[in-house]
Amino acid sequence: MFTTNPFAGLSAFISPSVMQTYIVVMIILVAGGTIYDVLHKKSARYFRENMRKSKAEGSKVGGGEMISIAVKTAVVDVATSGEFCNPRRRIAHLLTMYGFILFAVTTAIMVFRYPTPDVSTPAILPLLWWLGAAMICVGGYWFWFFIRADVSAEGNSPFRIMRADLFVLSLLASATFALLWSFLQVAGNAWANVFFGLHVIATTVLFGSVPWSKFAHMFFKPAAAFEKRVSEANGSRSNLPAPADKPEKFGSPVEHSRHY
Repeated sequence: MFTTNPFAGLSAFISPSVMQTYIVVMIILVAGGTIYDVLHKKSARYFRENMRKSKAEGSKVGGGEMISIAVKTAVVDVATSGEFCNPRRRIAHLLTMYGFILFAVTTAIMVFRYPTPDVSTPAILPLLWWLGAAMICVGGYWFWFFIRADVSAEGNSPFRIMRADLFVLSLLASATFALLWSFLQVAGNAWANVFFGLHVIATTVLFGSVPWSKFAHMFFKPAAAFEKRVSEANGSRSNLPAPADKPEKFGSPVEHSRHY
């Protein structure tokens, strides 16, 4: 089951060219949605002006130091999500992020390189596909039910949904329905096609809703982290107030849990 390419079995009903075209369309939607988000929210202008002010107000940062800052940003802020102080939130984020990368990359490889049973799929690809989807589910559901601030700190219901939740919910739905579809397909269950349809709908919402969801944040956060490090390196951030002291722990466990 874990070493079976689900897209190869799907080729009996859907042409590989249709599946490949769908992936290309999703990539275009992400690119177009991100560009729209940048223009609509003027994010690029914001970062450009901040960098200009940083250079004008601070000391000059050399090329070697800029490379060092870029490497630190990639390793600490992007690859290991160092901006998260809460270890649970950080682990959940890393599981979801790397799960999504595995899931998306292996999907593209299997659809474009091994779209039919005539071409043998290396067992490692479906295995990584399953692992990626499972990592999304573990990290995503853990975050949704136990880590979200409005649930863990404010006591709101985990089923309270807002527009900001569109990204994580569509991602979870896409991965969950994909796993169910693959499992039922291997088992020869007629419900497999239903869950495949739900997977396609959830995936289309995920990639088609970029202008209205937090999907584009994955592109903005590295830029913001880099700009912050440059500001700290050239001293232009030194005129900002220092971070507030962490509040002392007091009161009952219930009171404490409401603040953290």
